[in-house]
Amino acid sequence: MIPNYQDCMRPFLEAVKNAPDTEVKLRDIITTISDHFQLTEAERSEPLPSGKQPIIDNRVGWARTYLSKAGLIDSPRRAHFQITQRGLNALSDTSTKINTSYLKQFEEFIDFTNTSNTTEKNILPEQTDPNITRQDITQEESTVQEDTATPDEILRNAYKTINDALAQDILERTRNVTPSFFEQLLIDLLITMGYGGTEEGTAHALGKSGDNGVDGVINQDPLGVDQIYIQAKRYKQGNNISSGDIRDFFGALNLKNAQKGIFITTSDFTSSAIETAQRLSTRIVLINGNELAKLMLRYNIGSRNEQTLQIKKIDEEFFDQN
Repeated sequence: MIPNYQDCMRPFLEAVKNAPDTEVKLRDIITTISDHFQLTEAERSEPLPSGKQPIIDNRVGWARTYLSKAGLIDSPRRAHFQITQRGLNALSDTSTKINTSYLKQFEEFIDFTNTSNTTEKNILPEQTDPNITRQDITQEESTVQEDTATPDEILRNAYKTINDALAQDILERTRNVTPSFFEQLLIDLLITMGYGGTEEGTAHALGKSGDNGVDGVINQDPLGVDQIYIQAKRYKQGNNISSGDIRDFFGALNLKNAQKGIFITTSDFTSSAIETAQRLSTRIVLINGNELAKLMLRYNIGSRNEQTLQIKKIDEEFFDQN
């Protein structure tokens, strides 16, 4: 199992202390720590959600940052490190757990964390014990986060939590719109996704107004030779699409000599409906409520970007010019 960044702190110091030279490269430290925790090749290469860096590299990097800010290591040049006397003192007692709690005894680290910590809890959860204060809850949650995640992991988790809640909200709102609004919503979404191009009239509704769903068609070319037919059901949660609904759609596609279909629902598909769609000769793509909500968020249908956060890092090559 990949260790969290605090579990990497003592092995990081030991790797620097035991290096044959007075300085050791960060890549060598990452390899030593990976060997220490007996990580598999898959674990060593498992990427962050962004795909830009292995998780273990990221966590060792945060261990390095915290140890450096607390004065336990020094970096005489780019990506090279050496242990300080403070770091040697930390290693002298093998029973000492080197983590953020340990580092808080150093004024430099306190200054660093006070500057970095800009997150404030605005909502006090319901309490069964009146003696529990906001500060108690904040400190406990902070301790749990520090023990399990790096700051950028906490940020990503917060991002996912916000988007998951927003997806549920947008799905519930979509279930309650009028049939005509739902019709236009789906057409806007599919065109924004790139189906039908940008020509006016490439997508339009075919279904009857006033029912709980809408049939539509998207022309994949200017003449409408290649078409994708859409079946949509604006259903409440739990009212799932059955295999019979899929067969009915398949029959409608055959009548139109269509080879492609998209079945969209704000609820879900039964297992037999999914199996039926997979067995049919005509390609039918199934999109359930959760997938629909995620697509709407991704393509800004019914949502908009409120704020963009940029995570920056040092440009090491810039400072190499010195």
